[in-house]
Amino acid sequence: MKRALVLGMARSGQSAADLLERRGVEVVRADRTLGNDGDTGLLDDVDVLVKSPGVPGGQLLVRVAQARGIPVWSEVELGYRLLGVELVGVTGTNGKTTTTELLGAILGAPTAGNVGRALTGIEAEAGELVVCELSSFQLEDIDTLRCRVAVLLNLEPDHLDRHGTVEAYRDAKLRIFENQGEDDTAVVPRGFPAVPGRGRRVEFHAGDPLPAEPRIPGAHNRENAAAATAAARALGVPDERIAEALATFPGVPHRLELVGQRGGVRYVNDSKATNVAAARRALAAYAGDPVHLILGGSPKGEDYTPLVAAIGPNVRGVYLIGETAAELAAALGDRPSVRAGHLAAAVSLASEAAVEGDVVLLSPACASFDQYDDFEQRGEDFRRLVANLA
Repeated sequence: MKRALVLGMARSGQSAADLLERRGVEVVRADRTLGNDGDTGLLDDVDVLVKSPGVPGGQLLVRVAQARGIPVWSEVELGYRLLGVELVGVTGTNGKTTTTELLGAILGAPTAGNVGRALTGIEAEAGELVVCELSSFQLEDIDTLRCRVAVLLNLEPDHLDRHGTVEAYRDAKLRIFENQGEDDTAVVPRGFPAVPGRGRRVEFHAGDPLPAEPRIPGAHNRENAAAATAAARALGVPDERIAEALATFPGVPHRLELVGQRGGVRYVNDSKATNVAAARRALAAYAGDPVHLILGGSPKGEDYTPLVAAIGPNVRGVYLIGETAAELAAALGDRPSVRAGHLAAAVSLASEAAVEGDVVLLSPACASFDQYDDFEQRGEDFRRLVANLA
C-alpha cells in the first residue's frame, strides 16, 4: 500500500490517517462532505479508501472507488490488518459499550472501536488481545477482520435511516461472524438463528447462573454480564476472575449513570439510549420507581409505539425535546406530555415536579444530532444541568 484516501475526518478517520502515515503510506485526507462533491480525482493512484463509520456507502467517492476496483475498508479493518491484534468483537443493538468495557475489565485487555477509542489509535503488540466494540456502520466495510470471540448481544430495529431496512441492518451486524474459523467462538443469545462463519456456537441468557451478580443495575445489564461471562469462559478465564470483575465493574458513562441527587430526587443519565429498545430497557430498570422521563432528539426512522407501551403508570411526567417532540407527542396520544424543546428546560421542569424518592431519567430513545454533536455531549450537558440545580 503506497497511497490511501481516508474519507471522514472525525475521531476514527484522523486516527486511521495518522497510523497510515506512521507506516510510510501517503495519505489523502478528505472530510465526509467531499464524498458527494464530484472530486473523483482524489481517487487517482489510490490503493485503498478507508471510510469512517459516519460516511454512508452511497456517497459518490465510495461508489466510484468500488466501480474502479479500489478496496473500501472501515477503520477497524485497517487497524486489524496493520496492528495484527487478536480481537474479541462485541456487537448488538444495545449494551455494546457496557459489555465491551466489562470484558476489558475481566480480561485486563485494552478496549477500542465504537467505545470512543479508535482501533488504529491504541498501543498494542501484534497478537495482543483487544476487546473491540463493532457497530453496524463499521462492520459494513470489513474484509478480512476476524474475531477470535465474536459476541452478538441482541438485535432490534435501529439505524433504519442509514440501512433502509431491518434486513440490511441485520446483515451488517452478522458480518462479525463471517470470517470465523472452527477454532473461534460465536456467542449469541439463546435461540438466535444460525449465524455466518464456522465459529463454535455458545449461547447465553439473562437468567444464566453467573459467578457473581453484577454491580450494575437492570435486567439488561445481567444479560450483558451473561454474554461477557460466556465470552470470557470461551477464552479460558477462571470464574473467580470473572466474579471479581462482575462484582466491582461500575458501568460506563451515559448508560443509566446516576449523576446526582437533589432533595432526595435521583438524576439518571441514559443519553446513550438512542433508540426505542434502549429506552425501554431503562424504563424496565426503574419500573418500581416514580419516574420523570425526558425523551426526544433527532429521528432514526423508528416506530415509537413500543416505547409508548412501555411507559407505565409509574411515569409521572414526560418531557419532550428536539426534532422528534411532535412525533413523540402524537405517539403518546392522550397521555399528557410537556414540549420542553431543549434539555435545560426539560431538566428544570422535571426537577420542579419531582419529589423525594422520584427519578428524573434522561433516556431519549433518539439520536442527539439535532442539538448536540453526539450522545456524550448531550449526557455531559445533562450532568452540568443537574450539578447547577439549587
